[in-house]
Amino acid sequence: MAAQETNSNTITDSKNSLEGCEDAMIKELPNALFWDVMEIRKWQDFWFEPGLIKCAMKFNSSFQSKDDDVILASAPKTGTTWLKALCLCILHQNINIPENEDLLTKDNPQFHVQTIESTIYSTKPTPDLYAMPSPRLFHTHLPFSFLPDSVKNSNGKIVCIARNPKDTLVSLWHFFNSIFKPNQEPYPLEKTVEEFCTGVHQYGPYFENVLGYWLESKKRPEKILFLKYEEMLKDPKEQVKKLALFLGKPFEKEEDVDKVVWRCSLERLRNLEVNKNGSVIYGVPNSSYFRKGMVGDWKNYLTPEMEDRINKTTLLKFQGSGLEFEN
Repeated sequence: MAAQETNSNTITDSKNSLEGCEDAMIKELPNALFWDVMEIRKWQDFWFEPGLIKCAMKFNSSFQSKDDDVILASAPKTGTTWLKALCLCILHQNINIPENEDLLTKDNPQFHVQTIESTIYSTKPTPDLYAMPSPRLFHTHLPFSFLPDSVKNSNGKIVCIARNPKDTLVSLWHFFNSIFKPNQEPYPLEKTVEEFCTGVHQYGPYFENVLGYWLESKKRPEKILFLKYEEMLKDPKEQVKKLALFLGKPFEKEEDVDKVVWRCSLERLRNLEVNKNGSVIYGVPNSSYFRKGMVGDWKNYLTPEMEDRINKTTLLKFQGSGLEFEN
């Protein structure tokens, strides 16, 4: 018994020592203030809230991928919630079922498909993502370079969704205003544009995050499916069929495609009671995940000078990659 206690204490001491080293390392990283309220730090060329860095470190060092894993990837505010809903329905056959058995009516897609580095902020008990039964469905906002080698080298699938930079920026602006400045004057849009273009924002820089998955999808199309938000909105049926085929779950009936598109439509999700109230992540109302979801909404907010700034940055960052988005 004494030997067991000694061994347990040694493990605890080692864990505490490791966490202490991580904390010390994080404190030495370059820092900035995001939205004038939240500290972010630069780790391996990307900016994160410090708690996310610790979770990303654990994910990178200890996660063991399985060949039937599906990992969804996205920069924030590029169609994450929609993609989670679609993959949940496709992989879990959440199609030909009564309304009261529909998983999407029971909780927000953010709960059903956990963002692996953000579970520490969950308002509800979450499953141990590392010990979930197969097939496992996860999500991450982390760049491709941050993924564990076991993910990169396994036969598991990665689905990335990306969105026009200008619409992404405007959606980010509304989202973080709803969290940090509810019922207050919004954060200056001019500052948001500058931070977005320089990459100094939560999970930034956006451009490098998106580009990493795009380039890898060109090298390994059997491994990574790269979806564009604008194409999903324009032709949801064809895009959903492509997604299901990639996931190894092709539709047998055309009517099932219609059902998935309807179940996961932004209009339906926005009006479900579970998405009007409550919160999956501390400080983030479920309703904040659903706004307009339209293409070109940036035109209602950005000045010609802001548009030019973003266009020049986009051209510089994506030059020669072949990656383009509709406006």
